[in-house]
Amino acid sequence: MLRGILPKEYAFYDFFERLMTINVTISTEFISIVEGKTDLQNASNRIRYLERDADKVTHTCIDLLHRTFITPIDRDQIYSLMKGLDDFADQINAATFRITYYDIKEIQKDAIEFARIIYQSNIELEQAVKGLRHIKKSQFIRDKCFLVHELENQSDDILRIAIANLFKEQDILLIIKWKEIYERLEKAVDRLEKVANTIESILIDNA
Repeated sequence: MLRGILPKEYAFYDFFERLMTINVTISTEFISIVEGKTDLQNASNRIRYLERDADKVTHTCIDLLHRTFITPIDRDQIYSLMKGLDDFADQINAATFRITYYDIKEIQKDAIEFARIIYQSNIELEQAVKGLRHIKKSQFIRDKCFLVHELENQSDDILRIAIANLFKEQDILLIIKWKEIYERLEKAVDRLEKVANTIESILIDNA
């Protein structure tokens, strides 16, 4: 009864959207790196700073969560959504670090395909996250989450091909370096799909 009377704290939507904006920017920077359209060191630094911004937004949001009595959606779902988006930024930052400091001479074409999947996944997810403010428009949000799942399936195919191609290399060190990079990219896409799963659970709870 009391929960229906007291006002809810809606600032969480602002945090969701700020974190999505950061992640879209990170994925844009990353695709510029692998396509050779930007200076590697400068872009790597920008991604590192953006990842730190994502940490700050996440910590501020979680602090608010601890201090808020009435939330617009389930507390665990807020935490899961923020954690997933922050983890994405961590994984791309880790992948970028390896490309920058592992003395990678040439970007593999499979990595470019991966980067494009990551960028498009963020674009779709950004729209789904923004849709949470108008949660009754659930079909639009579900459609965007479905596209994120489809893109994750495509990334699985790219990963299998990438690993197969990788083990055709003769340079053992190069295999190890790229395997680590691909593992980070795979985790990044997985985090985005987990966020889509969380959004879908929010829709179910608010149907």
